[in-house]
Amino acid sequence: MIKGTITFDRFVRGIISLLCIGGLLILLKYLGPVLIPFFVAWLIAYLLYPIVTFLQKRCRIKNRWLSIVLTLLLVGGSIGGLLYVSVPPMLKECVHLKNVAISYIEHGANNSSIPEAIQQLVQEHANDLRLSEVLRNENVIKAAKNILPKVWETLWSTAGFIINFVASLIGLLYLLFLLKDYEKYAEGWIHLVPTHKRHFVSTLASDIERGMNGYFRGQALIALSNCVMFTIGFYLIDFPMALGLGIFIGIISFVPYLQVVGFIPAIVLALLRAAETGDNFWWLIGGVLLVYLVVQIIQDAIVTPQIMGKIMNLSPAIILLSLSVWGYLFGIIGLIIALPMTTLAVAYYKRYIIGGQNASEATNSPTEEAPKA
Repeated sequence: MIKGTITFDRFVRGIISLLCIGGLLILLKYLGPVLIPFFVAWLIAYLLYPIVTFLQKRCRIKNRWLSIVLTLLLVGGSIGGLLYVSVPPMLKECVHLKNVAISYIEHGANNSSIPEAIQQLVQEHANDLRLSEVLRNENVIKAAKNILPKVWETLWSTAGFIINFVASLIGLLYLLFLLKDYEKYAEGWIHLVPTHKRHFVSTLASDIERGMNGYFRGQALIALSNCVMFTIGFYLIDFPMALGLGIFIGIISFVPYLQVVGFIPAIVLALLRAAETGDNFWWLIGGVLLVYLVVQIIQDAIVTPQIMGKIMNLSPAIILLSLSVWGYLFGIIGLIIALPMTTLAVAYYKRYIIGGQNASEATNSPTEEAPKA
């Protein structure tokens, strides 16, 4: 039981706190475009900081600025190398699929396996959007300007370019300064909290940080495993754009269960393969469904419980229940925050409800490690 009673003073302070939180959320909503570069830079700095400290401590690079520059070069070079290896074959296959799409739009497909309703739907929308003209035009940007002038003007006008450039520059400056004084921002903010509340707030922040660290590490491993499994699965069924589609699904699966979105381009690729080779359209879709089914079973039964269960210290049943409840309540955002918030809630339930500790006592007691749910 929680020691102490809920007095009128505590009730009023609780209401005021909720109003302050609500006002802060409303303020964040209106200041979102201004704060987005900062939060993106903070997230990138949060991810790159371990590399910076590794270079300083293990590689004995004393200068912080040099460590930051080397980190950016290392990460940028790794991403560039990956793109250099994977993009050319995907572009080559994209050119081939473009030619297949032009032929299919203009002449149709002599393939009875493609349902007539799908062929009619494709032909109608292709004529409305003038897809054949767009795909035939060597300068796709010029064609897009003719078809989507408003979008073009918005994205490529002088004012829009300047705004995007300035936002990128500000984001880069945020990133550099956050990495330069990361420890000051990560540890110094606690001095802004009243002394008698510091231990409780520090404990809360540590629990949140531990939960977010575990979530990002675990979800990154799950996304990587999905990328590998989907790519291998699509190669096994000889599906077009296997590498590109596998990488795309792996990236979007960083948000739990968002990999289902990858089924949309898979349908388009199956349609083009059927139009080109005469393969049965439904067999191709069945192969994609089989890959999705196998990967989803492996992910739900083995990967997610093993990775998230160990990192987040949650049982498989709690993980599935958490994703279901938070996803139902808040959609995609709920899926992202489900496991960190559940870990935090379980830890504080066991600390302050079962353990009989309250927030005022937390200022004089050490932080306990939450047992496994």
